[in-house]
Amino acid sequence: MSAPISNIRPPFDQPLIDIVDYALNYTITSPLAYETARYCLLDTLGCGLQALDFPACTKLLGPLVPGLTLHHGARVPGTSYELDPVQAAFNIGTMIRWLDYNDTWLAAEWGHPSDNLGAILAVADYLARNSEGSGTKLTLRDVLTAMIKAHEIQGCLALENSFNKVGLDHVILVKVASTAVVSQMLGLTREQTLNAVSLAFVDGQALRTYRHAPNTGSRKSWAAGDATSRAVRLALIAQTGEMGYPSVLTAKTWGFYDVSFRGHPFKFQRPYGSYVMENVLFKISFPAEFHSQTAVEAAVTLHAQLAALGKTAADIAHVTIRTHEACIRIIDKQGPLNNPADRDHCIQYMVAVPLIFGRLTAEDYEDAVATDNRIDHLRALITCVEDPQFTADYHDPAKRSIANALTVHLTDGTVLPEIIVEYPIGHRLRRTDGIPLLLEKFKTNLDRRFSPEVRDRILDASLDQAKLEATPVDQYVSLYVV
Repeated sequence: MSAPISNIRPPFDQPLIDIVDYALNYTITSPLAYETARYCLLDTLGCGLQALDFPACTKLLGPLVPGLTLHHGARVPGTSYELDPVQAAFNIGTMIRWLDYNDTWLAAEWGHPSDNLGAILAVADYLARNSEGSGTKLTLRDVLTAMIKAHEIQGCLALENSFNKVGLDHVILVKVASTAVVSQMLGLTREQTLNAVSLAFVDGQALRTYRHAPNTGSRKSWAAGDATSRAVRLALIAQTGEMGYPSVLTAKTWGFYDVSFRGHPFKFQRPYGSYVMENVLFKISFPAEFHSQTAVEAAVTLHAQLAALGKTAADIAHVTIRTHEACIRIIDKQGPLNNPADRDHCIQYMVAVPLIFGRLTAEDYEDAVATDNRIDHLRALITCVEDPQFTADYHDPAKRSIANALTVHLTDGTVLPEIIVEYPIGHRLRRTDGIPLLLEKFKTNLDRRFSPEVRDRILDASLDQAKLEATPVDQYVSLYVV
């Protein structure tokens, strides 16, 4: 005989309460967070615009039913689509993430907090376009606030909790964070928002299958779009009064902890504030999985050194990459690479290309470049070894380095001096160097889609903090419509 299970409905789990109370009530006071959020907004939109050059991305965009449009729907930047906010979130989120070029957060869990912009911008534009007479016209200040809070929720959950170690993909954190902030934007009550966030955890969660050998594939490029669209859907469901599940995390046997987290409760390093946005990592120089960014930078330096010696990659006998544990676990890969998503998650590929060509661009993952036999030949000569100090510095809250060190051995016996890069150009400690390059990246991406006149109008609206924050959302998004 087993003891009867109590059917008394418990209070909401404390982690859900903390997320919801932060999303609904916390006031962001950090000027640095808002400034960084503006740079994040521009960079993220630019990444989405660049992705529109790739048919593998654009074939997924648009309405669910071909030709369907929604009057006063949410717009998709760089396109003419007007969609319901759920499908718009999928479109924007997919564009943002397609090239693995938007911001990054590295801790016990990894991820890309700006993925949440898919949900935030879709809902903000939809609300702004349908607010006539309500007196609640949303501005970009509201978007930046939502971005800061989504970054914080996703990033703080990631600090001490490794979802990848239990096989779950980090987009669960995008779904949870987006659900919380979108609920606030839609005007849900506290109870409704708690219900919505609980629904996000009740969902079946995405596996990391599509990020790892031998199954690495393009779903990793639209998984965040899927998560943001689901977040908007769940918030809208909760807005109808649909019930939630208070002990979704802690329920014995059936809760998230027991089913999906090996019985372990979440751990938290700090309360929610604006820490994550202030310290987020930007991908500025290379569209590459972030654990490889410093290795690619070192490889570009080595390419120049080889040229100065009258050598090329053909003279390389062996390359050793001294790196951190997370890099080895995610992107240390040998054997055939089957598609662009496979290649941008292989550190050997991302080092071989700049050693040969002195560059790494989004186009370098496509078949036209990947079929160059020199790349696979050099990949086979590249070995990763873990440096425990690099791993420790990666997890140190005061450093959060993403160090890689490359040593090149030549066929004539020469060993080039090791090139060590601890912090990528997009790191908080290199902001002074990075922000001008980030803005150049944004301008380059605008030029891909717009005439000089339209580009200049977008820049005029974007580069001044106060002016951008005061701009109505629908007015700003209109600048990106083609």
